[in-house]
Amino acid sequence: MTMRGLQATQAAVLALAGTAFAVCCVLPLAYMVWRSLASAPQGGAPVVAALLLDARQRELLANSTLLGAGTALGATLIGAPLGVALARVALPFKGVLRVALIAPLLLPPYVMGLAWLYLGGSAGLVARMVGRDVLSPWTYSLAGATFVLALVFFPLSMLATEVALRRVDGRSEEAALMVARPGRVLWRITLPLAAPAITAAALLIFVLAISEFGVPGLLRVRVFTTEVFTAFAALYDFNRATILALPLLVVSVLVTAVAAVLVGERLIVTRRGTRAGRPVSFDAWRRFAIVASMCVLLLALVVPLAVLAYEASGVRSFAAIVRGSREAITNSLMLATIGASLVVTIAVWLGYTRARVSRGLGRIADVLWVVLFATPSTVIGVGLIGLWNQPGMVGAVYGTDAMLVLAYLARFVPVAALVLGASVRHVPASHEEAAAVGGAGWLRAMTFIVLPQIRLGILTAWTIAFILAFGELGASILVAPPGATTLPIRIYTIIANTPPAQVAALALLQSAVVFVPLAALGLGVAVREVR
Repeated sequence: MTMRGLQATQAAVLALAGTAFAVCCVLPLAYMVWRSLASAPQGGAPVVAALLLDARQRELLANSTLLGAGTALGATLIGAPLGVALARVALPFKGVLRVALIAPLLLPPYVMGLAWLYLGGSAGLVARMVGRDVLSPWTYSLAGATFVLALVFFPLSMLATEVALRRVDGRSEEAALMVARPGRVLWRITLPLAAPAITAAALLIFVLAISEFGVPGLLRVRVFTTEVFTAFAALYDFNRATILALPLLVVSVLVTAVAAVLVGERLIVTRRGTRAGRPVSFDAWRRFAIVASMCVLLLALVVPLAVLAYEASGVRSFAAIVRGSREAITNSLMLATIGASLVVTIAVWLGYTRARVSRGLGRIADVLWVVLFATPSTVIGVGLIGLWNQPGMVGAVYGTDAMLVLAYLARFVPVAALVLGASVRHVPASHEEAAAVGGAGWLRAMTFIVLPQIRLGILTAWTIAFILAFGELGASILVAPPGATTLPIRIYTIIANTPPAQVAALALLQSAVVFVPLAALGLGVAVREVR
């Protein structure tokens, strides 16, 4: 094949992937913004301004801000010390410990909220144990939602801190050790160098917290996401839902863009650098780090799962529960599998493009993907409904299970593209050039040279996409066609009218599906560490 033919094939494939990304991820949000402005007089600005001055709107803004700020602070206070321990303390089975500490992030947040509800609600486990209601006022509160989300999102701060500390030039710490103790070096030298990454993670956690729908909905906390859902699902007021979603979208985009720009590639991928000097170790804190890690695991993982298991123990027949939710379980598994496969199919070409473009364009792509991934799920759901609920051929998609797959694509293609872009960057372009000189076409070079080298990244991206799709709630509950359901939707909708034991059993099933690939990853890490 001629060079022009190779370039034409490459351009066609990448253009197709870019078009799919634009239609699935960008167009729903663009349509929602246009619709929210076009639906109001004089371009929509007066209406938005009026809503922001409304007392109800001010309460939503205050609650969302407090929820985001409190979650970011709590998650950072938990995650940053753990990141220091993973980076600089010699811990036993560190790889397995890291996987275990990541687990709360992969559990659907509403599962954690449900466990907290059963622990401290008016009829919760604590109330039954002590004979009186002591935690219910705090459970159904902004503080309770903040506590739960901090336990969900602390792994982001932990991973960002660990990556940042591993990149610190050891020569600066070695020089400081000549005149100061290790603890002072950590406080004055190491942490300030890692501060941009820690701050960026905190900003991202802030956005994810104000974007969360399931936990505030369960704990009866009024925030923007719950109001958007109510405006559309309960009142069927699409115009109000889009206008309410606009302030949340603007805040999410601005804060996430600042976080992405603040650290650039450092939060996304760790390059093989030329770091000189041996980093300072804090092995004197080993016992404290182990105890702290175990306490966090107990609070964030063991206790919630134990509470759900205790509640589920009241089920007479777990098989009957599974049979009653067979359709939801089957739909979730099937749609999550299809969604994850399509996500990776699109993301692998986006990641390849990101790895081969200039550094400036690559940074822009990273920022865009982080912003899109952090966009609230309810906002995406409203945008998808507005875009696809149209007469004609476009409307044929609306009202089918394809809407759920489109929701998965809109939400998870960006994060998969980030993962695969990092993987492709480790494959030298010279490998493709050598294949081209040997007469291999571009697709052949991709199939037999590039893709085999990033198979671990592809597997990781697929696993992440499957887990996230299997637990997706905010967008799914809006776009699901009448009569169709997934396991997250079923769990969320039967909470009020179903015995807690049955709901807890389904939540445990949801958690088990998430932990199967995670346990396999932990086992692989453990085997590699033993070797």
